[in-house]
Amino acid sequence: MLKIKNLTIQYGNKEPVVKDFNLSIKKGEIIGIVGESGSGKTTIIKSIAGALSYNSKILSGSIILDNEELLDNNGEILKKNRGKNIAMIFQDCRNTLNPIRKIGSQYIEYIQYHLNCSKEEARKKAESMLRKMKLPDPQNVMISYPHQLSGGMCQRIGIAMAMTFNPKILLADEPTSALDVTTQAQIVQELINLRDVYETSIIIVTHNLGVAAYMSDRIIVMKDGDVVEEGIPKEILNFPQSEYTKLLLDSVPRLEERHAV
Repeated sequence: MLKIKNLTIQYGNKEPVVKDFNLSIKKGEIIGIVGESGSGKTTIIKSIAGALSYNSKILSGSIILDNEELLDNNGEILKKNRGKNIAMIFQDCRNTLNPIRKIGSQYIEYIQYHLNCSKEEARKKAESMLRKMKLPDPQNVMISYPHQLSGGMCQRIGIAMAMTFNPKILLADEPTSALDVTTQAQIVQELINLRDVYETSIIIVTHNLGVAAYMSDRIIVMKDGDVVEEGIPKEILNFPQSEYTKLLLDSVPRLEERHAV
């Protein structure tokens, strides 16, 4: 479904932050990319979403979705897929929402940007998605400003917006790190449920190896732009090969493993 081959990315004239990265993800598969800040994990998913910063440069490699190369010269293919086939959830969705506009205004505009429909049709679609994300009273949410909602509610809104068009690939950049432990567990479970219901492929980027192990089918551990270890959660948790992976296991709190031994 999605294949990344020999991807190398740098910022400015510095050393590459992603070095010869390879990935293949199947329909409905969840892959966790784990590492500390600066490991290159967020840069990878931003390259898939076409959201790299202006000073970044893809030195080599390809990103292929359903046999179509996304890294064409003018970016048109990536633009065509963004939002519909490829969607992204950010670390703190409250910060990605416009603080002076109501949720409904932003959500309706987002839907109409990607879909030729009336404002009322967009409103109904938005409320339906908010309901699916188990947000209480979607109509009230639509007339609320971001600051009037909790962090967990804003995160659910971000997920609802990302899932509006049933994307093939959902990219999640530290989607639980700004939340309390209880809400973290709820968001993780909701992402798993979305995969189960819609067969969406998910790439989750996190510094928390426990979160990745709980929800992922495969885990990739990165350090300084390189992949240092890759495997299924049971192998990574019980038989880590890299000293860096062992350090992550020792230092990061874990949710109860879904892949129990």
